[in-house]
Amino acid sequence: MISAAALVAFALVCFGLAVTPGPNMVYLVSRSICQGRAAGYVSLAGTATGFVIYMFATALGLTALLMAVPLAYDALRFAGAAYLAWLAWQALKPGGRSPFQVRTLAPDSPRRLYVMGMMTNLLNPKAAMLYLSLLPQFIDPARGDIFWQSITLSSVQIAVSMCVNGAIIAAAGSIAGFLAGRPRWMVAQRWLMGTVLGGLAVRMATEARR
Repeated sequence: MISAAALVAFALVCFGLAVTPGPNMVYLVSRSICQGRAAGYVSLAGTATGFVIYMFATALGLTALLMAVPLAYDALRFAGAAYLAWLAWQALKPGGRSPFQVRTLAPDSPRRLYVMGMMTNLLNPKAAMLYLSLLPQFIDPARGDIFWQSITLSSVQIAVSMCVNGAIIAAAGSIAGFLAGRPRWMVAQRWLMGTVLGGLAVRMATEARR
């Protein structure tokens, strides 16, 4: 069994990762603002499913296999980098918008929202690398079955991520209202988000295989 100290330390690391801007946050905020909190929570369920898939893939060793196959890993990595770059361009291009800026979008069905949330997560190699590189640091073979330790840690990561993103969905409208009355803050937030996403895209595309 994993020690309580290790679980707390792992949860704190997961919290730091969850509050870092990324494609999941951008998608969830955008959907929450344009279609309401209910749509945001349906999308969040989709991202949770993506994490569950990664959880079992990691526990069963499939993620390690993916990382060992250059073509499979590179295809996922470049797809994720391209997606991040596209999100960055949407924020930085002339006339671009902040994720917190209210916009008019055609509402999607709950099924489509769920699938899009799941695919947003699955197309992000950062999630796979998080599970591959982070979990092993907190697993101690001397404390029991590695499979169940992996499942326990993954469950903690998913719970932390869902709580953080759920709070962001609940506050998205208020944040959007705050920024709407402060144009300079809106521009600064848009450029900050675009720069962060662009940096993540470059890093993901140029990072050597581990």
